[in-house]
Amino acid sequence: MPLPIAHRLGICALALALALGACATRPGDDDPEGQAEYREANDPFEPTNRVMFEVHEAIDRAVLQPIAEAYRDVLPQPVRTGIRNLLGNLRAPVILTNDLLQGNISRARITLARFMVNTTLGLGGLLDVARDWGVPGHSEDFGQTLAVWGAGEGFYMFVPLLGPSSPRDVAGQGVDFMFNPLTWLGQGILVDAAGWSRLGLTVVDTREALLEPIDQLRATSLDPYSTLRSAYRQRRGYEIRNEEDRGRVVGPSGVTGFGQGVTQPEPEPAPAQAPAR
Repeated sequence: MPLPIAHRLGICALALALALGACATRPGDDDPEGQAEYREANDPFEPTNRVMFEVHEAIDRAVLQPIAEAYRDVLPQPVRTGIRNLLGNLRAPVILTNDLLQGNISRARITLARFMVNTTLGLGGLLDVARDWGVPGHSEDFGQTLAVWGAGEGFYMFVPLLGPSSPRDVAGQGVDFMFNPLTWLGQGILVDAAGWSRLGLTVVDTREALLEPIDQLRATSLDPYSTLRSAYRQRRGYEIRNEEDRGRVVGPSGVTGFGQGVTQPEPEPAPAQAPAR
């Protein structure tokens, strides 16, 4: 039985990206100077990437940002929160698969428990009951799994509409697409409509959540391209080490791993209150 086209594309993406990524191996932790030089120089296609960044910016200003602003204006906050929760719940099978592939059983248990609770008590995921019970979500993807397995990230690349990436993360996106249960339901009008609707909502939801961070980036950074590149690499490092709270990116269900690599500033600690006399 021939593989569906989505699965063939995912396999091709994995093979191509791993081949490209093999060209640039990150120095080990025992070589901090080598790591610093690697991070500084590992953008061999910077001129092309900067052109792609400008293309992305033009598309974003003309299309994505206005749609995200209209989405925020039209839908009240509770509705947007419900959609974000639902999108996060739909991604649970991908997160669970990568938890298991990384051998992280404790996080896999959390993912499975959240999925079961939110799917049943949370009206299919519209309500994040598990988070309210003190069980927050986390994000995993096959790009992180490849990193845990020892695959190098490869060179930096900027893909319009997708944002900052690397061969390893491109491979991860292709494989995660195959992990999506919708891809195993075959083809048909309803399946295609569900898939495209989910993709469209994810893009709009993520862009709406990043309205303020991206505006701040554009207003305060002398070189948004370099700032975004640095933020992306820092965030991915946090995610791979399961330190999501240090590099939080707003996305479905409040977990990291979504968006265009823009980290939100860490919240300031609340001022200590004087003890009551």
